[in-house]
Amino acid sequence: MHLNPYGEYAVLLAASLANDWPADRAGIVQRTRDAGMTMNFAHGTDDHAACRAVVDDWLRIVDSDRDEDRAAMLNLQMESVAAYPRLVDHNGEGWHLHYRDSNDALPFVLRAVISVGTSLHLVTRGMSRLRRCGAEPCTNVVVDVTRNGRQRYCSVRCANRAAVRRHRSRAV
Repeated sequence: MHLNPYGEYAVLLAASLANDWPADRAGIVQRTRDAGMTMNFAHGTDDHAACRAVVDDWLRIVDSDRDEDRAAMLNLQMESVAAYPRLVDHNGEGWHLHYRDSNDALPFVLRAVISVGTSLHLVTRGMSRLRRCGAEPCTNVVVDVTRNGRQRYCSVRCANRAAVRRHRSRAV
């Protein structure tokens, strides 16, 4: 049996959804597959819009300036999706824990996985390890998974653009 802590991959999934919102439910499901989630998701009423609400709630956490506010918002989200852990064996993965019922709809699962994953990411790596890109005008989310905790940009492109701006401002 292995324990899936819903850590780094879940917060990276949330950032991926926030930075490049899929056009439909199938796109969201594909993104979960790309992140390593293999379970099937029950269909709910208007999953696409409900998943967008999950991501929008998560972005309020990203944009919060206070650790206490981030913690309070995450606690509320985790409370809303609280479930008993369950041993499951699906898709040839072997026995592992899920923190949800097997028949939960996609938005519920995303809220559970993203809120727990974000919480684990922030408490293990640091409460400041989630922010917006530091390169104007980019607003993408940056999930800092570096060893030194100094990632400020969402991509090499944005880091280079910021470096060029700094260089040009010194030359004037």
